[in-house]
Amino acid sequence: MILAAGRGERMRPLTDRVPKALLRAAGRPLITHLVGHLAHCGFTELVVNISHLGRMIEEELGDGSRHGVHISYSHEARALETGGGIAHALPLLGAAPFAVVNSDIYSDFDFGRLQPALAALARGERLAHLVLVDNPPHHPGGDYCLSAGRVALAGEPRLTFSGIGAYSPALFTALQRGARCALATLLAPAMAKRLVTGEHHRGLWMDIGTPQRLAELERALAPG
Repeated sequence: MILAAGRGERMRPLTDRVPKALLRAAGRPLITHLVGHLAHCGFTELVVNISHLGRMIEEELGDGSRHGVHISYSHEARALETGGGIAHALPLLGAAPFAVVNSDIYSDFDFGRLQPALAALARGERLAHLVLVDNPPHHPGGDYCLSAGRVALAGEPRLTFSGIGAYSPALFTALQRGARCALATLLAPAMAKRLVTGEHHRGLWMDIGTPQRLAELERALAPG
């Protein structure tokens, strides 16, 4: 699942007329870079949630066939935050564990590395698996602690959640469909039960959350 329903408040005024997922870097929309990378890593059945200016995303990606994937869309009348958006899309995602990624990141993470985590989720050994990265300058305090493969709310050293994860549908089934809910609200009790694992990605990762960071990505992708 690709999360693309957000309003992109920090990107305004760029996102007043274009959804954040369609902002361009190196001549291509952010979400197109991501779809191509997912396809390269073997993920070809995709669900994209949309809300703000969502029709523009549908028009850009279509059914995904131009990119070697198949795309279904989860429509949200209002953005439901990450947890609520995933819960709303469960009928499209199915009963098996699935990967989720934010549309506003750029990374060289190999999504194929999530396959063992997805298999463990299918066996009921955990509820979630998060990909964490070094804390960027704009988020120096991090989000979670990763110790012995388990993710916890407290502890040191702290790392930042990358916006990439794998989840069991069971993490979301208690949430009423259509309700707004932050993902962190659902993860906290699962972490307390040691049901959330994680890994540390040390490669390229950028959170494209502001016009300044979009410009940084543009420079990073420039020839030479």
